[in-house]
This record gives sequence, structure tokens and C-alpha cells, in this order.
Amino acid sequence: MTNILLIGCGDIGLALANALAARGYRVTAVKRNPLKVPVDFSVLLADICRPASIQRLPTDFRLVIYVVAPDQRDDETYRALYYAAVDNVLQHFARFDRKPKWLFVSSTSVYGQNHGEWVDEKSPAQPASATGRCLLAAENLLYQDSDKHCVVRFSGIYGPGRNRLAHRAAGADAVQYQPAYFSNRIHRDDCVGVLLFLSEKLLAGDLLQSCYLASDDEPAPIWDVLCWIADLNGYPRPQALELAVGSAQNKRCSNRRLRELGYRFLYPSYKDGYR
Repeated sequence: MTNILLIGCGDIGLALANALAARGYRVTAVKRNPLKVPVDFSVLLADICRPASIQRLPTDFRLVIYVVAPDQRDDETYRALYYAAVDNVLQHFARFDRKPKWLFVSSTSVYGQNHGEWVDEKSPAQPASATGRCLLAAENLLYQDSDKHCVVRFSGIYGPGRNRLAHRAAGADAVQYQPAYFSNRIHRDDCVGVLLFLSEKLLAGDLLQSCYLASDDEPAPIWDVLCWIADLNGYPRPQALELAVGSAQNKRCSNRRLRELGYRFLYPSYKDGYR
């Protein structure tokens, strides 16, 4: 039976662990606090930010999936949970001369482009935020360890429990209309689907690219998204803000590489997901 180590067992990690276990993989999840629901896989309580806490972590895994959820969005938290913790786990495996493949969850925040341009895996990653720089540093740490590791960069995650845009639409807030400010999203279920898809590709020995950008098929102006949600729910439309030429427009994320590999989105657009 194939052994998989899942580091992080929040909403997405838990759903992924259940899906992997249902397909017959032996899953061990590492988590700081006990789960509140019964599961059909092993759970190891440990703090990956502390090397002493993972001294007894087994190393006989073919795949490590890193899908942690920071409690706070600040430089210190991200540096500890991504760069330092990833280094801790890599060193732990190195001490036992083990080198499993990794599937590492990163973010499209590693792209600093902000004028509405399209980005993909070949676009320069020049993060504008400190948290984005921490994620990029962790990616590079993995690439230095092995060219067999794989990174997946998720855009903005929405779905059950992630209703920020829906709440914003309900509030009829003022929204940037001109120049268009682009929104990139991926449904929570597609996050699980992408990770399951890539995990099985890695375990099958398929030759993968080092990085995949995971976002739905339809980057769209935030104005269009919020107006559509408002119309769907009978809310008043937001107020339109017209800003100066040259104002920030975010970027548009292309999922072409992931689709060409064979992944089919459960929710290809925000209309499918929010409906």
C-alpha cells in the first residue's frame, strides 16, 4: 500500500485525506491539534515549526503533500509555517536518507503583476507582498532539494465557509469599475480535485512540470462578479468606482498548463460555483 504524508489537515487537507484514503492509499496526516471528527486515516499530532516535535515522524512515504492553512496573514507567520517548517521537514527526511516527492500548495500571490496582464507558470514571480515572498522562498527551497517536487499555485479560494465576495455583494459596497480590477478564483472542491489529480500523477511516475497554476477558466472584473452575485440573490448592485488611469488592476491567471495535463474543473467559472 502506498504511504502518503499529508502536512496540514484543515478543510482542504481533510477532504483530500478522506479522498486518498477512500482510494486505498495509506495516509498519515500531521496536525497541531486533534481533529474533531472521526477519520479513516492516521493522525500524528506535531508542530512542524519545531524540529523536536517531528523527531518521531516516520519517513517511509512516497509522497508528501504540504497544504497548511496559516492562522494569520503576516510575514512572521508565513516565514515560520512555510520556509522554516519546510526546511525542518526536509532536514528530517535527509537525516534518514529519504527523499519522497513533494506536492506543495503555494499561491498566485507570488506574482506581483498588477496591470491586468495574463500570467502563467512561465511569468516572472516577483511578489509584491511579504507573504508572497515567503511562499516563493519556500518553493525555491523545494526546487533546490529536488527537481521531482511539484508546486501548485492556487488563486483566491471560495466555497463553503469562504463567502467573502458573497458578503461583499450583499453589502452593496463601492466597487472598482474602471479601470477593470480582475478577480481570479478557484472553488474549494476544485482545490481538492487538483491535489488529488496531481498526487496520483506523481505516484504513477508521470513526468510533470515543476509548477502548475490552479485557477478557474474565467478571470473576470470584480465588478462583473459582484453584479452577477447581486442579481442572482436580488441584492442592490454595488456602487461603481471610476479610478485614475494607471490604477491597480491585478492580473489574470491562466490555467492552460493544468487543463492540458487533463484536469477538468468542477466549477469552470464563478457563475458555476456561486450558483
